[in-house]
Amino acid sequence: MSECTHDCASCGQNCASRTQERTDFHEPPHSLSSIKKVIGVVSGKGGVGKSMTSAMLAVLMNRRGHKAGVLDADVTGPSIPKLFGLHGRVHADDLGIYPMATCTGIDVISVNLMLENETDPVVWRGPVIAGAVKQFWQEVIWKDVDFLFVDMPPGTGDVPLTVFQTLPVDGIVVVASPQELVGMIVSKAVKMAEMMDIPVLGVVENMSYVQCPDCGRKIRLFGESHVDETAAQYGLPVLAKVPIDPQLAKQADLGVIESFEGDYLDKAADAVEALLQ
Repeated sequence: MSECTHDCASCGQNCASRTQERTDFHEPPHSLSSIKKVIGVVSGKGGVGKSMTSAMLAVLMNRRGHKAGVLDADVTGPSIPKLFGLHGRVHADDLGIYPMATCTGIDVISVNLMLENETDPVVWRGPVIAGAVKQFWQEVIWKDVDFLFVDMPPGTGDVPLTVFQTLPVDGIVVVASPQELVGMIVSKAVKMAEMMDIPVLGVVENMSYVQCPDCGRKIRLFGESHVDETAAQYGLPVLAKVPIDPQLAKQADLGVIESFEGDYLDKAADAVEALLQ
């Protein structure tokens, strides 16, 4: 009989010292962190507004008196710092890494806040990217955070899998667009969440319409929405139908997303806030 390595997960022996098989593979955060709820913002494809949704939900939670944070897990396409107007590099010491705070006190961590030059590309392979996301969870000190929003890259690859397996995600918000392709996008995200036993809070449809500034008519640039029937297929609520808003786009480009006053995501914020009850 070979020498015991005390790693029961890779051992086939049924010895008396065998420990109970591990069923929860979530990793603990930094010992100085305090995080109440973790919310993943996901989509089956890119370019649908996950980062904007993550940022606006964090802003809304902050306005409601909750401490919010954003973990930018889209390592190769980080845009969260730009939305909040954050530049420079985060501080780190012997204790750990400290997220950068926005002007209203939202904590943010992103690979762009660790690079020498924020315009440098991140040319890393999947396992390295996944390792960076784990570092954001385990080595960053998230102090007294009520809601940590995880802005995920599109798809169901290394990073979403790492997030779902490593972080104790309490719920996800699926972001989609109005095209008929939305059915496939939502399906992939929902089925992955089901595989990981993570509840889906609902669906946010982005770029839903443009409102005419003169007559107020809603112009559906991408055709009629299919989000209602798709969400109903999975028994999910539609949490928002966010229009293409030039003012919102302008404030995002200027890095002042916290000054936007729209109520597009109020229902989504209600669903997230309910997790604390």
